[in-house]
Amino acid sequence: MNFKKLGNTDLKVSTICLGTMTWGEQNNQKEAFEQMNYALDSGINFFDTAEIYPSPCFEKTYGSTEKIIGNWFKEKKNREQVILASKISGPGLSWVRNGGPQYSEQNIKKAIEDSLKRLQTDYIDLYQLHWPERKTNFFGRLNYKHQEKEDSWNDFEKILIILEKFIKQGKIRYIGLSNETSWGLSKFLEVSKLKTLPKMMSVQNSYNLLCRTYEIGLAEISIREKSGLLAYSPLAGGFLTGKYRNNNLPENSRQKLFADYYTRYNKPNTSIVIEKYFDIAKKFNLDFAQMSIKFCEIQKFLTSVIIGATTIEQLKINIESVNVNLTEEIIRKINDLQIIYPNPCP
Repeated sequence: MNFKKLGNTDLKVSTICLGTMTWGEQNNQKEAFEQMNYALDSGINFFDTAEIYPSPCFEKTYGSTEKIIGNWFKEKKNREQVILASKISGPGLSWVRNGGPQYSEQNIKKAIEDSLKRLQTDYIDLYQLHWPERKTNFFGRLNYKHQEKEDSWNDFEKILIILEKFIKQGKIRYIGLSNETSWGLSKFLEVSKLKTLPKMMSVQNSYNLLCRTYEIGLAEISIREKSGLLAYSPLAGGFLTGKYRNNNLPENSRQKLFADYYTRYNKPNTSIVIEKYFDIAKKFNLDFAQMSIKFCEIQKFLTSVIIGATTIEQLKINIESVNVNLTEEIIRKINDLQIIYPNPCP
């Protein structure tokens, strides 16, 4: 396993992070325990979850994933072996603290304390804001439209002051962002410097062969400011495993079960581009999924790649990507294809 520092902290996290968002929906507790056991035995020390998981996110399953992880900690008594990341939900979900702005002191306090109870732990290593409160582009949205009279949202300084309180209490150790923009990250970093407040150590955004928009502006900030990417969806929701090629729709797959919910990677040019990336993997005798994950892992602006799996077999393949070598020729062919078909699924 490979390791990198989380931001400018002393925490060394595995460059493969175990994603958990299927647990409680597509995976039961027994299967989740098996995945956590295997991941830990394989050298992974970094797990990522969220208060609203599993995904798709529904009121009836809210918090289920954190409960499963908490039960595992209780059984294994190994909390100190895991660097644990979780997230507070952004606004918009009516069943999460009434759905309005979420980053007030009252809501953050309740979110943290409820997550700690479900996780059966005294602290969360990395606590992330799941998506911005303000009206901006995230989850693949384009064409930003600015509103002169914006809905209310908590400003950056206020949020950092609140989070600092919980860091001082020992309930969270470090903080990060998710689904954030270049402007959002830069403002948080600016305020933390000017006001001597906690720094955002990471940004958890989508990054994969079909969506490399992080490279446009955020990559430079990540490197210069030591606030690296935690890349989610490195396999583009399974499309970069090849399992949906030729219009296949495997039973129990995400697209079979939740196609209407996960539309980000089902775009007009997706199948064309996937075939061309698949051909690159085939030419160099690489597993398509492993090539896709490894391309993410080797980026200088990246801290860790978040992998998720619904079967232990998938998990083993994904973790084994750490041992894959992408030659300069392979990377050149990938980049040449990106020029012809730039970010088909932003």
